[in-house]
Amino acid sequence: MATIDRQTPTLALAHALAAAGRGLPVFPLSATKLPALRSPHRGEQPPAHCRGECGLPGHGVHDATTDPAAVRALFAAAPRATGYGIACGRAPHRLIGIDLDVDPAYGSDAAGALRQLALQHLFTIPPTVTVLTPSGGRHLWLTGPADATVPNSAGRLAPGIDIRGIGGYLVGPGSVTAHGRYRLAPGTAHLTPAPAPRALLRLLTRPHRPPTATRGAALTPTPDRRGEGLIQFVLAAHEGQRNTRLFWAACRAYEHGFGDTLADALTAAAVRTGLPEHEARAAIASAARLTSRRGDEETNGAA
Repeated sequence: MATIDRQTPTLALAHALAAAGRGLPVFPLSATKLPALRSPHRGEQPPAHCRGECGLPGHGVHDATTDPAAVRALFAAAPRATGYGIACGRAPHRLIGIDLDVDPAYGSDAAGALRQLALQHLFTIPPTVTVLTPSGGRHLWLTGPADATVPNSAGRLAPGIDIRGIGGYLVGPGSVTAHGRYRLAPGTAHLTPAPAPRALLRLLTRPHRPPTATRGAALTPTPDRRGEGLIQFVLAAHEGQRNTRLFWAACRAYEHGFGDTLADALTAAAVRTGLPEHEARAAIASAARLTSRRGDEETNGAA
């Protein structure tokens, strides 16, 4: 575990300025990997949809900038920042992050799953910037063309593989969190983010369609109608209970068979309460995995 001391914020700013100098939009992060600046709209009812139009800092990834003076101002307003986030999907690089997690709960190797996808869809991950995470995972940095909008996702491509695209962010190398330091993998520091293979882009941009009802199946209420109460439950969350409420609501949605369809609406509701989008999608993905395992256990007669 990395030591957080008085020099850590200074080093975080230095790393952030170096990244901004390479054209990567950055903003300060706390030791929890969350934006270090609190929203200027916290407590407002109804929750604001501002993405920085108010001119004040505290809008998370929407604060990200490559302007050195603006970066310094953001870190000056967040003196306890221990790291920095890099906004994905933004020009000029239009960064795409492939987050390969290490978690026994997935029951599989994320790096191996990516290799399997590459074999199945006939693409090769080129040499590119790679960041090692404190948990033992890694972030692969790729770039996308202007005509491709890559959404954020958690576990959609394969278990353990999260995607950071437009509206998402990656923790930058040199950042220090409560769990340790993010650092460049040996041999990749001199590289620039490589273009994502076209076959991989097709997988990342392919719309997710929930299963359709079979002919003759009984009609059921629309997922939006069935999920109204769950969405309101998430919207009513206060700071400190946002993740818990979202996870509970997502579990109920997946248990009743419309979790995938309601995922975007639940994410939007959580973001309105101030939860970062990547945290919301991660919580929903965890709920999907948990309910899936419960279903398997019931089917197999496990206690």
